[in-house]
This record gives sequence, structure tokens and C-alpha cells, in this order.
Amino acid sequence: MYIFAKNARLCNDWATNVRVCVTDGQISEIDLETQALPNDIRVDTLLPAIPNLHSHSFQRAMAGMTEYRAKDRESFWTWRDLMFSFLEHLMPEDIMAIAAMSFLEMQKAGYASVGEFHYIHHAQSGKHYANLGELSHKIMEAAYITGIGLTHLPVLYTYGSERRDTLVGGRLRFGNTLNQFEELFSEIENGLKNLYHDARLGVAAHSLRAVSPNDINHLASMFKKIPFHLHVSEQEKEVKDIQVAYGAKPVEWLLKNADINSRWCLIHATHMTNWETQALANSGAVAGLCPITEANLGDGIFNGRKFLEADGSFGVGSDSNVNISLAEELRTLEYSQRLLHKERNMMVNGIGSIGESLYLGAASGGAKALGRPCGTISVGRLADLVAIDSSDPSLCALSNNQLLDGFTFAAKDNVITDLWSSGRHQVRDGRHIAEEYIKNLYRKTVSDLRSRLN
Repeated sequence: MYIFAKNARLCNDWATNVRVCVTDGQISEIDLETQALPNDIRVDTLLPAIPNLHSHSFQRAMAGMTEYRAKDRESFWTWRDLMFSFLEHLMPEDIMAIAAMSFLEMQKAGYASVGEFHYIHHAQSGKHYANLGELSHKIMEAAYITGIGLTHLPVLYTYGSERRDTLVGGRLRFGNTLNQFEELFSEIENGLKNLYHDARLGVAAHSLRAVSPNDINHLASMFKKIPFHLHVSEQEKEVKDIQVAYGAKPVEWLLKNADINSRWCLIHATHMTNWETQALANSGAVAGLCPITEANLGDGIFNGRKFLEADGSFGVGSDSNVNISLAEELRTLEYSQRLLHKERNMMVNGIGSIGESLYLGAASGGAKALGRPCGTISVGRLADLVAIDSSDPSLCALSNNQLLDGFTFAAKDNVITDLWSSGRHQVRDGRHIAEEYIKNLYRKTVSDLRSRLN
């Protein structure tokens, strides 16, 4: 397969009249200043696609259900209670249909791959399914239908708090001991063999609230060669509770007591001191930022400028999937820094284009976080590619060097025309190739689900 682009953002710079050869899902050849041949797929502007490094796909069906003030003080914690209640109604087929809808919307928004941080493992009562990996297999089925590149991240979740409370209610569906999790992981690993060649497995500990420190380190040592993800420092209450329980703030504790390195991805890391920010950047770990969700939940603002100044690696994720939009994630990240510091053009180390710094930084950090060889248009990388239309009114006044600024700050998602996940051409002329089927399945699923919620 050949893709011909009028413009393309290659690993080092922009190029014109670019012909990209894709073989077995990888970029095998790139020709510059050339001409299209009759069977080439023609696009306007070709970009490396950004990985979505953090998703809870099932929460997509909750979008709009929690935007009602019911108490004197609404917070992440009141939202979480509603999420746990919602979980008690989800069946395996619901989870598959919702995930498929989420993955479709991700691809249409410009994400070619996703890290699914998956902690729903059991039936509503906490009883294990006959197949321990039943719900992970539903996520894989959704990935197969949509063609998205999947890094599946099964999550160890053991306790209700840092005080080792027993799991109750909706959280009964999450619980595993370390030994049970090993068995679960093995079953999931078997299921992955039926997915696309580029699918990968990572592993996650939910948080220092839900997994003991010893088990976090044990899990990391059990799985030494794959991505390791962890929620950390999302809420100020969480930071205070961990400090009381363990004598240090979450990021500080991890940096001093765990082997944090480049295969780790710390999700949120919102509330960090300058020392933590510098040390996390120096560790090589990726800060997994979810600006739309963090704003929606009132989490707080990441220490972004200091992190970039320390050459920190970051990526973005859609987390709760309340609004799946890659451009909006990048835009919200930058705007949060502007509101915090009351300055403009913040998220770049030194001088340069903010859109380019955000876009290429998230592409590189996301690839590292998902253990996925993508993030640049270069030979040997997976063909995770996205095409945009530079003739759109939001972009047509811009030079190539300004297109990523325009995409980030001025454009809507409809400027995306095509997307490939490891060479699979899943979005064409703005529509997903399985769009009608997946949308109809989703509508039926949420209609049935709504009747159970009432």
C-alpha cells in the first residue's frame, strides 16, 4: 500500500510530495519530492498519529450523567460514587459495545492506538467469570472490530483505600490478590494471540490507594519488560491520605521506593512539588496527562512548564471519555498552563511552536508509554498515521510550520480525513469503515442500559 501526501510531518521536518510505502503494518519506504501513482491513496497532509495512553472505555456511556449538582460540595469523590453505582449494571456485551464506540471515536479524533487501563474483571457480585479474562476479551473484541492498535493494561486492584479497606459495591468487580492477578494475566495473554499483530500487553497497579506498596513493587518485578502504569496524585485528598499513611507524597514515595524508569507511566501526577517534578522528569517515566477529564473532575493543574524545562516525557489520554477529542486534550493542557501562570505560549521548552511541541511530544511520550514503535513517520515504525485537510477554513491561511498550531488551537475534529492503525485504513473521508454497525450497536446497548438504570 502506498500513501501519497502533498505535505507530511516527518521525524525531523516538513516535506512535500511524499510517498509512503506500508508493508505488513510498518513504514517500509519514504520517497520525497515525488509524484503519485494511479493506485496510491492520496491525502492532503500526513501526520504521525498520537497514541491515547489512558482510557477507561466503559465510562464513555456515562458522559452527561454526572453534570448535576446534588450536594453542597461536588468533587471527584462524589463522581466516583456515581461511577461505582453505574458499574453494577454493566454486562459483558455492554462493555464490548461501549468500548467499540469509544475506540471508533478515538480513531476519528486522530488516535491510532489506545492504552486501555482495564480494572473491571468480575461479575457484579465480585464472582469470577468461568473465563477469568472474559471482560478483557470483550475489550479485545472491540479493538478487533474497530481495528485500533491496543495496548491492554489489566489492572491490579486489591483494597478500598490506603487503610486496606475491603472492597464493596461496584468495586467488587475489580478485586484480585496478587496471586489471582497472575492467573488472570495469563488468561488475558492467551486471548491476545487472536488480535492484530501489533497488539500489546502492559500491566497496571491501580494506585497507592488500591494496591499495597509491597504489591506494587512485586508486580513491577514480575513484569519487567512491559509498560507499567499507575494512577498517582490525581486529587489533593489522595496526596494527603498517602502522606499520612506512608510518610511521603505519592510521587515522592514512588521515586524513593520503586524502580521508576522509562517503562513506567504515572497517570495524572497532578499535584507535585518542584522536586517531584524534576525527579520524575529525570527518571525517564512518562507523565500520562488527561486534561479534559482532569478539568471535568476538578482535579487540578499539572506542573507542565517545570516538567518540560526538565525535559520530561509526557503523553495524553482520554481517561473518562467524557469528550473524545485529541485536539481538545492538547488545547486544554496548554490553556490550563496559561490560566495558572497568566501567560501565553507555555508548553514548549525554550522557544518554538506550541502546537508542534504538544503534538510531537505527546506522540513520542505516548509511544513510549504504550511500548508501541510509533509516533514518527520514519522507516521501521508502525504505520500509525493520520491525515488532515489543510484546505479547511480553520487551516487554509497557515503555512506548513503553523499547521500543528492550527490543528491544536483552531480546528475541529472534522479536519481529520483518514487514519491508519498499523496500516489498517480505518477512517476514510472522515468516516470509520465500521461506523454504521458500531453506532447502531451502541445505541441499542445504551437504550437497554438506560432502562436498567431507571
